Amino acid sequence: MNRENPPRRPEFRPVDKDLDKAARDLRFLLSRGYPRERVLTLVGDRYTLTRHDRHILRRGVFAPLAARARKARLIGLDRLAGARVGVDGHNLLITLETALKGGRLILGDDGVVRDIAGVGSSHKPGELTLLAAQLMLAALSGASAVYIWLDSPLKKSGELAGNLRRMLARNGMTGDARAVPVPEKELFKHKGPVATSDSVLLDQVDQPTDPVGDLIQNPEKILTQADLSPELTARFLALRLEVFLPDE
Repeated sequence: MNRENPPRRPEFRPVDKDLDKAARDLRFLLSRGYPRERVLTLVGDRYTLTRHDRHILRRGVFAPLAARARKARLIGLDRLAGARVGVDGHNLLITLETALKGGRLILGDDGVVRDIAGVGSSHKPGELTLLAAQLMLAALSGASAVYIWLDSPLKKSGELAGNLRRMLARNGMTGDARAVPVPEKELFKHKGPVATSDSVLLDQVDQPTDPVGDLIQNPEKILTQADLSPELTARFLALRLEVFLPDE
């Protein structure tokens, strides 16, 4: 990459108007204390939203006070230097894979970037997973140690953990990668920043961080420093990030 020309940032584009109207109604009801699942159904039915659009609302729209509080607690990439970072492995990797595929990503009300592909339990690691892992580890290269927890019920999670351990070693990074039945249990116990986009984890750990979201919005933080292939760099810089418009 030409270091004299810093990488551009991703393209931001608003969600479609009907979905944005639904988001406004959802925020209004959540701000008044109505149960989240109930109002998600209510708003989705009112606007006759598809299952996918309802998933987008679930992933990106939150009660305003809760969203602002979560956003204020997030630790940026710059503050991970020298820290022992716990990583919600599949969570971060699937988001990065979606980005590299040119899939849809949403910037939530809470400032967290999430994929809306709905891959989840059907995820199967492949070549793109290793490219995503390369980018993830580049973002975390300043940490003193990186501990990656994967979901063992997902396909080939043990094999993926082995690949990640080898990548850590090749990069000269201290840490580990393990596949366990419930990664959240390990991450709740972790002493140090926890990297995830999971709302429950973000709210309950002491030092929440969304390094993938930070990287996607500010690629110059590592892309001018990391030894990434031209193909990986080009894919990453072609990102489009969908956003909800702020309430008037």
